[in-house]
Amino acid sequence: MVLIFCVPLLISAITGLAHRLGRSWLGLSKDFGRVMMTLHEGRYLGEWMIPIYVLAVGLGVLAILATGLVLLWGRSLPAKGTARQVHHLVAGVTALPLFISATTGIAYRLGRNWLGLSKEQAAIFLSLHQGTYWGEAGRPFYILAVGLSVLTLIGTGVTLLPRRWFTPTPTAE
Repeated sequence: MVLIFCVPLLISAITGLAHRLGRSWLGLSKDFGRVMMTLHEGRYLGEWMIPIYVLAVGLGVLAILATGLVLLWGRSLPAKGTARQVHHLVAGVTALPLFISATTGIAYRLGRNWLGLSKEQAAIFLSLHQGTYWGEAGRPFYILAVGLSVLTLIGTGVTLLPRRWFTPTPTAE
C-alpha cells in the first residue's frame, strides 16, 4: 500500500509544510500558498477530482496507520539505531496526530465539496487539520512535526522494503 501512496503522501507532506511554514515563518504570499494547496489537494487533476484525491490519499494514510499499528502491537522495539527502530518510534508517537490530520482533512474537503458546508461550517475540521488549537505560534510547529513524521516514515519505510521483498522466508518442511 505504501508504494501506491508514497508519491501522493510525499507531495502532500512537502506542500503542507511549505504552505504553513512559508506563510507563517517566511511571510510568503497568498499566491505561493495557493500553489502549494493546488498540489496538496490534487487540484491539478481538475476541480471534480479534488475530493476524490483527498479521500483516496486520506484513506490510504488511515489504512497504512491501521496495518502499521497492527504490526507493531505486542512487538518489542528493534535494535537501537536501526531504520526499523526509528520507524517504529515515529509511527508510535505520531499515530494520533496523523490520524487526526487524515480524518479532518477528509472531513473538511468532503464537507465542502459533497455536503455543501460553508467555510464557516467546515472551519472546525480545517482548524483540527492544521493544529490551530496549539495557537498561532504553535500551529507551524504542529505542522512541522506531522510533516516531518510523514517524511521520516516514508524514508525509513522505503529502506525496509528491500529487506522484506528480498529476504527468503523459511519454508515449513
